[in-house]
Amino acid sequence: MNRTADKPVPQAAVIPPADTLIAQARAYNPDADADRIAAAHAYAVRAHEGQARRSGEPYVIHPIAVASILAAQRMDDDTLITALLHDTVEDTAATTDELTALFGTHVAEMVDGVTKLTNLELTRAETKQAENFRKLFLAMSKDVRVLLVKLADRLHNMRTIAAMPPEKQAQKARETMEIFAPLAGRMGMQSLREELEDLAFEVLQPVARRSVMRRFAALQRANPGIVDGVIADIQSVLARDGIAAEVHGRAKKPYSIWRKMQEKDLAFQRLSDIYGFRVICEADVAPEADCYRALGAIHQRWAAVPGRFKDYISQPKSNGYRSIHTTVSGRNAKRVEVQIRTREMHEVAEAGIAAHWSYRDGAPAQNRFAVDPARWIEAMAERFAGEGGDDQDFLEHVKLEMYSDQVFCFTPKGEVVKLPRGATPVDFAYAVHTKVGDHTQGAKIDGHRAPLFTRLRNGQSVEIITAQGQRPQASWLEMAVTGRARSAIRRSLRVEDRERMIRLGAELVRVAFAQIGRRATDKALGVAAKALALTGTDELLARVGSAELSARRVVDIVWPGQAPKAPAAPGEAVIGLPPGQTPVRGACCEPLPGQRIVGITYRGDGVVLHAIDCARLADHEDEPQRWIDVRWSPGRHPVEHPVTVELTISNGVGVLGRICTLVGEQGANIADMTFLDRKPDYFRLRMVIELSDQEHWHAVQTALEAETDLAELRRHRGGPAHGAAKGAGAAFVRSDEGRGDHVPAP
Repeated sequence: MNRTADKPVPQAAVIPPADTLIAQARAYNPDADADRIAAAHAYAVRAHEGQARRSGEPYVIHPIAVASILAAQRMDDDTLITALLHDTVEDTAATTDELTALFGTHVAEMVDGVTKLTNLELTRAETKQAENFRKLFLAMSKDVRVLLVKLADRLHNMRTIAAMPPEKQAQKARETMEIFAPLAGRMGMQSLREELEDLAFEVLQPVARRSVMRRFAALQRANPGIVDGVIADIQSVLARDGIAAEVHGRAKKPYSIWRKMQEKDLAFQRLSDIYGFRVICEADVAPEADCYRALGAIHQRWAAVPGRFKDYISQPKSNGYRSIHTTVSGRNAKRVEVQIRTREMHEVAEAGIAAHWSYRDGAPAQNRFAVDPARWIEAMAERFAGEGGDDQDFLEHVKLEMYSDQVFCFTPKGEVVKLPRGATPVDFAYAVHTKVGDHTQGAKIDGHRAPLFTRLRNGQSVEIITAQGQRPQASWLEMAVTGRARSAIRRSLRVEDRERMIRLGAELVRVAFAQIGRRATDKALGVAAKALALTGTDELLARVGSAELSARRVVDIVWPGQAPKAPAAPGEAVIGLPPGQTPVRGACCEPLPGQRIVGITYRGDGVVLHAIDCARLADHEDEPQRWIDVRWSPGRHPVEHPVTVELTISNGVGVLGRICTLVGEQGANIADMTFLDRKPDYFRLRMVIELSDQEHWHAVQTALEAETDLAELRRHRGGPAHGAAKGAGAAFVRSDEGRGDHVPAP
């Protein structure tokens, strides 16, 4: 906190009187309750008596300044009073009950909400940050004015941040840039957002900001009077067509200029919109029509820059923002950005959410364009409270929502779907409905089939092709950009993964029970689940499948003291072989002990073992005489069964070393490794791991999948594509590394 209780108060510091704030409030609201505001002012002065800011000035100057910032936004009495009292409960002897008695329940609740927001440490580790973000939105959903007070509080703290230690300045600036500035923008308070960003920019990158300022000053010297000149030109064009409008011009903030330089990778001299101009149409009748007339007049006078036109009047942003944006080659061929809007649109563009409580001509404003962003907050809070998604999903969703710059696409029926820039058909499908997203099979964009990773553009028509059996794919996470889509995909993958774990657990338990000559009946599994205090057999099998619980542990619970049989000798690993025949594992499926298998005979002494679900078995459907019913012998098997896996890992320091260490820690040996693809951000490689059985493979798989730098892991399946001879020979010639065994002729 930016306060102390023992610093001496400088004599020169003067506390602004209540009359100053009252006069500011009554300038836009003649009915402002002067007595309540004065009482809150006096209460704050008494409560904070003896407290000082790091600068040495009386601490109460801060809440008074916050109230003044909100008065400039034309806020109502309760919000101004909350601003005056917002630190009293946290930092003084004041209580919520006392505030309720003096200023009413509503003010007391808002002060309590601001206090809770202040206590959130929003820049800690991701998990903590996500948890606090959830609390922040739940608090705001009760009354969005709580956020307005917090934003004004942060703005004044950033204006006076020089008194804080450098490390604290950097922390607050990052928090401002990552959280509070985007929140202000999401609430439509663009002027507040720009000032917060620029103040944070000055702390985080002072050299860059000074560089922008120097180059901007040089540009002004080279083009004196450019703003006044362009304003005069636009006014002349509008007057000629009889359009009543105000024209304003200004230079953009240093951070806004810097961001455009970074995003577009342009030198300062090539930036086309350092200056911005606003045309505010003020006709008494049909001012919106005048906006389009003004656009036509400007385009007749100056050449429009292709690709730099946006009509937010016909397609407003979700925060209520409406305006026409165009860029033209203006005076001396200098490109200038022009925004055209009505007076009501301008109020929403400047005040954002504050327009709901603002006053005009001494009465509460009734602005038909104001959209309450509280609905966005409430919907988000309700969705995440009800879905039970994890905190990381919530954090990602919130940040994507706050930073989104929207595109507008259409369903085949002409309905508008709003999405953030960079969205794909996957995002579009989930925006329509979660079920549509889950069953997405493909997409048509403007009538043509397009990949699901296609980035959507404004005005495109998107048709989602669905199939009942389709399920979300893990690769969709790389395509989706909206929090809603990513959360739904992850949720579906978790369900599907659980089902897979149950199936695998059932097979592992079956094998473990078979090793002692028993069957894994539902009753036996129920006994084990009860002994382990689990909810049921599905939970038991899921834990076995995910390697949280050993199948042998389940056997020990049901049949204690019955140890598994001794390890099988290499020649006795497979039961059911004809005398004198030697088994060879098929390289197409590389079956492991614990998997169900079938044998295919060849001329000579060879029998190729295939997993029961191997696709190569289809080649022998018409040769039943060559099929042999075989199974792995019970007991442990030696670590001599090579399995080929393909991995995609991050290209980072130590990542490959950690992957190899994880394999070794599971008692497995890496027999071979080949890089398939090298990119600046990832590696794709093929690895041959020697394992003992299916349970051993699953232990390795679980350990690897827990590594955050592993993007993909799958067992490699060989076959004709790898240069095998023909027929069944392809079943056990190892892929293209040339590690194949002799191929007996059929």
